[in-house]
Amino acid sequence: MQVNLERIKADILELSQIGRNSEDHGIYRMAFTDADIEGKRWLIDRIQAAGLPNAMDGAANISATLAGKTDLPRVLVGSHIDTVPCAGALDGTLGVVAGLECLRCLKESGVQLERTIELIAFSDEEGRFGGMFGSQSVCGQINPEMIATMTDMNGVPLQDEMARHGYDPVAALDAARDPEALHCYLEMHIEQGPVLDRLQKSVGVVDQITGLFTWSVRLKGEANHAGTTPMDMRHDAFMGLADFAHEIPRILEENGSDRSRATIGKAQILPGATNTVPGLVEFALDVRDTSMEVLEELADAFRKALSAIARRRSLMFEFEQKSLISPVTCGVSIVKAIQQQTEKLQLEYEIMPSGAAHDAQIMGRMIPVGMIFVPSKSGQSHSPAEWTAWQDIEAGANVLLHSLAEMAGPSAE
Repeated sequence: MQVNLERIKADILELSQIGRNSEDHGIYRMAFTDADIEGKRWLIDRIQAAGLPNAMDGAANISATLAGKTDLPRVLVGSHIDTVPCAGALDGTLGVVAGLECLRCLKESGVQLERTIELIAFSDEEGRFGGMFGSQSVCGQINPEMIATMTDMNGVPLQDEMARHGYDPVAALDAARDPEALHCYLEMHIEQGPVLDRLQKSVGVVDQITGLFTWSVRLKGEANHAGTTPMDMRHDAFMGLADFAHEIPRILEENGSDRSRATIGKAQILPGATNTVPGLVEFALDVRDTSMEVLEELADAFRKALSAIARRRSLMFEFEQKSLISPVTCGVSIVKAIQQQTEKLQLEYEIMPSGAAHDAQIMGRMIPVGMIFVPSKSGQSHSPAEWTAWQDIEAGANVLLHSLAEMAGPSAE
């Protein structure tokens, strides 16, 4: 069996026009916006055109099913179609479109599967409302308080946006699935990084999905006149940040692993005047690794480094943990199966971690998961420059197709 690349192309290009901005060429299909709802309607139309049963649960997750011969726990495949602002055409979308194509191919082939395969397009993977609402709902991680308090960065409540489109927010509590009814979850995704592109390999077989923590950090000093305050009498908050930034490589080398990442992606210097010594610096710290133990060691090392710098610079140091996501190890048998199917198709592949969070990370807390990566051109993602060569998309989709057939077939029992 082979996927029909022309159908995949048509679906990706058609969906990419929903939410497209003609000025910056980015896609604006953020969760529960009008464009996102139009995208959901488009997906339902494509599922119906394929002659597959479709459904929508209380979290507005969209499903399509290809029935198996037995009531064995089903195989899930999917991703999401919501986007970040000014997005590219593939992040999330590729996994949904490729999953739909696999169901079409299996249906058209007439193959008799033991297990039902269900495609699922999760709501709000990109975290407009602070989490991965769709997959968290499926895993039973949503509660009434969360529904009542989740807002986006502009203070817009999730429940208001859902109600605006005719959805009952509380119904998301009914989206939780019984883990005993689910066999595994597969997700195809662009890598969103440069590794596969540089190695010139068509497929990445993911063995682990990174965990992460994010901190909001404040270094408090004393604002003072830039001309009259001697250098050795300053309590310069920015110099504390500069010292810490230079400490990051050492801390990663001594306390991290080859899969560790740490980033200061946002900083604010106050009062922000040219002729004033900075009295306050606020910055965000994003730290990632595939081992929870390593993350804990890094957190301890970063705390100690910040405390030492604050003492040396006569600053006050405080931080707030904004998020903590545990790493997930992909199912060993699933990784092996994907690897075997890739080898059968005679494709070059790389065993690798995922440095980004995905719905698979949430699902992996409930059932075994596996991920298939395809290269991102120049490692670019979350921008209109995001792209993957069609031949690599075809290769990854064929690996997904044959992996699903393996998971759902008689040999999967």
